[in-house]
Amino acid sequence: MNKTIGILAHVDAGKTTFSEGLLYHTNTIRQRGRVDHKDSHLDSHEIERERGITVFSDQAVMKYKDSTYYLIDTPGHVDFSPEMERSIKVMDYGIIIISAVEGVQGHTETVWQLLKKHNIPTFFFINKIDRVGANVDNVLNEIKLNLTEDLCDITDSFNDDMDEELIEFIAERDEELLEKYMEDGYNKDTWLKYMKKMIKENRIYPCVSGSALQDVGVIDFLDKFHTLTYTEYDNEETFSARVYKIGHENNGTKITYMKLLSGKLKVRDEITYSNGQSEKITQIRVYDGNKFKTINEAHPGELIGVIGLSQTWAGQGLGNLGEEATYNMIPTLKSKVIFDSSLNIKEVVRAFNILDSEDPSLKVTWEEELQEIHIHVMGPIQLEILEQIVKDRFGFSVEFGEPNILYKETINGEVIGYGHFEPLGHYSEVHLKIESGERNSGIKYENLCHADHLTIGNQNLVKHHVYEREHRGILTGSPITDIKVTLLRGRAHNKHTSGGDFRQATYRALRQGLEKAENILLEPYYDFKIKVDLDHMGRVLSDVQKASGTFNPPETVGDKTIVTGRVPVATFMNYPMELVVYTHGKGVISLAFSGYDICHNQDMVIEKIGYDKNIDMEYTSSSIFCSKGQAYVVPWDNAEEEMHCL
Repeated sequence: MNKTIGILAHVDAGKTTFSEGLLYHTNTIRQRGRVDHKDSHLDSHEIERERGITVFSDQAVMKYKDSTYYLIDTPGHVDFSPEMERSIKVMDYGIIIISAVEGVQGHTETVWQLLKKHNIPTFFFINKIDRVGANVDNVLNEIKLNLTEDLCDITDSFNDDMDEELIEFIAERDEELLEKYMEDGYNKDTWLKYMKKMIKENRIYPCVSGSALQDVGVIDFLDKFHTLTYTEYDNEETFSARVYKIGHENNGTKITYMKLLSGKLKVRDEITYSNGQSEKITQIRVYDGNKFKTINEAHPGELIGVIGLSQTWAGQGLGNLGEEATYNMIPTLKSKVIFDSSLNIKEVVRAFNILDSEDPSLKVTWEEELQEIHIHVMGPIQLEILEQIVKDRFGFSVEFGEPNILYKETINGEVIGYGHFEPLGHYSEVHLKIESGERNSGIKYENLCHADHLTIGNQNLVKHHVYEREHRGILTGSPITDIKVTLLRGRAHNKHTSGGDFRQATYRALRQGLEKAENILLEPYYDFKIKVDLDHMGRVLSDVQKASGTFNPPETVGDKTIVTGRVPVATFMNYPMELVVYTHGKGVISLAFSGYDICHNQDMVIEKIGYDKNIDMEYTSSSIFCSKGQAYVVPWDNAEEEMHCL
């Protein structure tokens, strides 16, 4: 049986040490490595060993009894959470490691929410019970309070048989089983069957405690985990797979890491993409740390690296899966890449495009007009790591500008945008209805244009140009979002319309519509959850108000208070450190990106960014017409009067 398991935790909870213990007890490695000794099996990259943190989602393969386990050790630092979330999507089961001293921390809650979003059955391991200050009972209560009440501690209650408390806990959560219990009493095989099913369906969450560093409870956890988990994959179904990571060898060879979900995959098989194009598999690899072995055929449930595919990306669905994964962990900051003018710009851009293919959350963009590279990031630690990656992999040095908030723009209401492009020898015209959409809905498109007015091919071109890139708003030049674009009319010329004409007309129509609309600036927001002593509640509420946030009525639990709410990222991104200082490390905060909403200080941001829509040569709202063999420019506010389709 193939099982993919992921190890997840807040940074420093002992995740990598726990993983090493699993590998050691399954005879995968001869001795357990340690993060502080820089010799752990899974932190195989030099950057990880030097810094003592997991940056990349590496995998190992281990065999235990009748199953093959594909173990993924994920990053624990919030700056690398997009990498973690992409791995979560291919897990059969998740294992959350929680320190018995620190308990449930901010990132622990983030990890939990992501596992729930992707419906991954989850186990807990309370680690570091040997440390001074460890309190397992307190941590169990914290999990029940902050994560789930459906927690069952099986450290001592599930060995050769189940104790009475566990028997009743399981029976209470299934009516059919409770009936059996009342009529016939306990039967070990029946209870085990129901327990496995409940875990698989995310109805209960088992927990074991121990010390990974002292090798206490690790093999006990694995044995119980093995007994309580199962997977069901079908060899005979049509091929389907999920891409969860992209990598490159030193020579530039692209590696597509995927989880095979159904069917089989052989060397020389062809993969057909949604656009109808196909590529042939030239090699299949099974990775274990930084080493791999090649195989000729892969089966469902296996994690593999594939060579020969150039059109793949992280999150992509292949075969009959046919969908792209959606993710919660989205960067809210952007930064400029600073590099020496003596470097070849094309080489720098090429390097960052490679990094972008490996981590699509970077959203690398080349600003031709400014001759600048911009990237999206989660935080400053990520930038430090990127500096080192660029130097190690590509042999040149870069720095990064101070990260700034990623703003977006939208409109309120509805307008019609008109675009005409007719320099000598060219011709295209596009009319677009642009209307405000639901918040965080992105850009939607509809086509109401009749084929009598514009051929289907040209209609498809308009749609392509709407989606082919992020379009700039007119307030700050930030990406437009949360709008619905409808193609109403268009016109082409049999002789003069050529490639690129409809791109120009579409861009100009979008921009001309924005000029007439009520434009709104959007900023990213956090959903926050803060737990502090009652004495600090007043300070927290005051700080949230000062940060232009909102909060729900505080909840008191014992001598603690829990405050939840919503707040702009710009005003709260540095608050976790402030909280640590004034609560002397006792306050706990969880921040989760909750989408974009109206900017709390729009005028101030617009003034600070200083974007001038009239000198943005790449985006113009004017149209170009032609008369007597001479092209002339018509400003946006007069363009509608000269349109040919009206």
